[in-house]
Amino acid sequence: VLESRPTEPGGPGVNREFATIALALIRASLMTAMQYRSDFLLDGAAGLVRAFAALVPIMLVFGHREELVGWSMAEAMLVMGFFVLMQALLGGLVEPNLGEVVEAIRTGTLDLVLLKPADAQLLVSLRRVQPAHIWGFLAGLVILALSLRQIPVPSVFDVLAALLLLLCGVVAMYSLWVLAICTSFFFVRVDNLRFLLWSISDTGRWPMTVFASWLQFFLVFVVPVGVMTTFPALALRGMASLEIVALGLTSAIGFALLSRWAWKRSLASYTSASS
Repeated sequence: VLESRPTEPGGPGVNREFATIALALIRASLMTAMQYRSDFLLDGAAGLVRAFAALVPIMLVFGHREELVGWSMAEAMLVMGFFVLMQALLGGLVEPNLGEVVEAIRTGTLDLVLLKPADAQLLVSLRRVQPAHIWGFLAGLVILALSLRQIPVPSVFDVLAALLLLLCGVVAMYSLWVLAICTSFFFVRVDNLRFLLWSISDTGRWPMTVFASWLQFFLVFVVPVGVMTTFPALALRGMASLEIVALGLTSAIGFALLSRWAWKRSLASYTSASS
């Protein structure tokens, strides 16, 4: 069984090492991707079309009503803006690496990653970046900016709370995808699981309050898409209660700890292709 060299916890030196490795991986991936500029432009254009096409269902719903369970159209567009951001981040940073790791485990090329003197989870998380998704990310920011112009100006506290909850959502969703990666150590193919995660994540385009209570719980503690979309939108509406912030932090920390534990257990059971 191969294991990567563990990184000693704590200390600014460790943080600098992680940051240096992460930036180097992203830079190398970007340089590779930018060798195919025509693909970058075509993928970017397709991403923009998908981002703004996502607005159509909300426009249709609010074409016949002024509010949806307490959300105006501008407020619901905040949720949509965060949803587009989430899709761009997952599509550009997380999902490509899931496919790469699954293939590496199946073929045994994960050995090359485990032999490197760095944390294996960090290495497999940033091996591949899809830079074309930057256009989707920018589209999400545009949607948020247009929505914010139509609602009362949020306070500094509201903005900070929204950023914190967005970060919690990013951590929780990333950790969920790591858990999905871990299943590939035990099952040959997990393509259906990837499609299932994408399908469930699609519910994040709507405010959580349109769903039943049990489904709201599901969208916070099982597939935490609501933490990344609805919670930050609530914060920008001035509705970031301590309970919401606590739920966001609990979801993020819980998923991060669970995914780290699952990753280590999965590596311990991994048998090298050369064994």
